[in-house]
Parts: sequence; C-alpha cells; structure tokens
Amino acid sequence: MKRITLGYSLCPNDTFIFYALAHKKIKGDIEFSEMLRDVEELNRMALDAELDVTKASFHAFGYLRENYCLLRSGSALGRGCGPLIVAKNPVRVSELAGKKIAIPGRMTTAYLLLRLFAPDVGNIVEMPFDRIMNAVSLGTVDAGLIIHEGRFTYPAYNLVKLIDLGEWWEEETGLPVPLGGIFAKRELGAAVIREAERLIRESIEYAYQNRASTRDYIKSNAQEMDDAVIDQHIGLYVNEYTLDIGNGLFAVEEMLKRAEGLGLIPHSDEPLFID
Repeated sequence: MKRITLGYSLCPNDTFIFYALAHKKIKGDIEFSEMLRDVEELNRMALDAELDVTKASFHAFGYLRENYCLLRSGSALGRGCGPLIVAKNPVRVSELAGKKIAIPGRMTTAYLLLRLFAPDVGNIVEMPFDRIMNAVSLGTVDAGLIIHEGRFTYPAYNLVKLIDLGEWWEEETGLPVPLGGIFAKRELGAAVIREAERLIRESIEYAYQNRASTRDYIKSNAQEMDDAVIDQHIGLYVNEYTLDIGNGLFAVEEMLKRAEGLGLIPHSDEPLFID
C-alpha cells in the first residue's frame, strides 16, 4: 500500500470533498496522509514540492506546472463564486490603484484576478483571509479582497461591495471562474495519479450521498459555523466541475494564457494533465 501526502484547506468545500478519504470510508491502492492548512500555506508548500497531492490555487499552478499536474476531480470552478473587493464606503474602481488593499495571499487566484482586472494595483497587504473583513472595518486598510465564506458574511461587518471579480471574469470571457484545483506531483506516475483521481471522485460522491455524516467534520474546521452559510459555501464551490472538470478546462487555459501574456506567471509547455 503506497502512502502519499494530501493537502487540502479547512474550508467547508474541501472538508466536504475529503471527508470520506479522511475517515477511511473508501479504500484503494493508495493511502493518504492528510494535512489541513490555509490555501495560501498549501500554495507555498506546493511551491516547495512538500506535498504529493494538494489543493492549490490556479494562480499558484502557474508556477507549479513543471512539477505538478491537474487532477480531473476536486476543482473549484463555477459561476457567481468569485472573490469580491469590499470597503467601508463606496470607492470608484478607477481609484483602486491608489488604495491600500488587503489580500489573502500573493499566490491566490483572487489576487491574480485582481491583477488581471486592475494591473496598476500595487499597495497591497497580505493577511489571513479570515482577518481581512475586520481590517477593512477597522480602517487598517482601505479595501479588502475577500474569498470563501466572506462572500456571504461581509454585510455583517457593514462593508459594501466595490466589484465582484468573478462577475467581471464571466462577462469578460464567458467562462466560469477557475479558483482552485487538486494537483499531483508528476513524478508519482500515471498509475498512482489515476488512482488518486478515482479516490477523490469517489470521496465527493460519498459526501453527496451522506451529507449529514460530513457536518461535524466540516464544523470542526470551519471559520464560519452557521449551517446556512456552510450550505451556501458547499453549494457554490462543489458542483459538476468538482466531480469532473470537463469543459471547465477551457477556463483554466484562458486564465493561464492571460496571466502568461501579462508576465504574471512563467511560461510552461507541460500539459495540464498527465497521460
């Protein structure tokens, strides 16, 4: 039995997806040793090639393509699910370049979308995603780039939405927003990677069929404990693209192409999947 490391985030969509694997509900020819971390920490760990299989941002994947390939199952893509820029008071989008903006990490897809939308933005402050809304509310920063459940909870901080970057991307490209995926080290080889892909897909299917069983695990890791918010989060980020990325691949390719064109990520000739 081959044992490999598996990294995923503490967010409800990931703990929902990986519940069955973490609790040994399904078995295969490989076993996973799970590591739960903030997505930006996972990005950094992948950049250092510390994890065999891991959740990472598609922005980070732009730097990982020589060592990692994309798995067909486990991705977070969709419509109406992109990051938001919020502030205490309305600010013209044209004024963003001069504002201090809190971001959840330089390797997040949220930050890449911000750079694609407003290339001149430069005064940024990195902080954990769950601290951003409070920082904006306190006036520590002028605006915040929020992700995850912040999409549903920012009004509680008396903040206003300046721009929905996912909505902008959809209007600009006609494609869903590619946020994050599951990636495997190419050196694992095709057989191990395919088995990991199969197990992840089965874990997703198990979660869909046993939703109640996943709730305690999700809540034990979630930043937001409200059941309604958790359900909204899972409903938004776990969808048909999660089971199989399918034609969502076009969105990933378009994002990487645009980022390469602006010099935001290095060029790579490696295929996205392993054959």
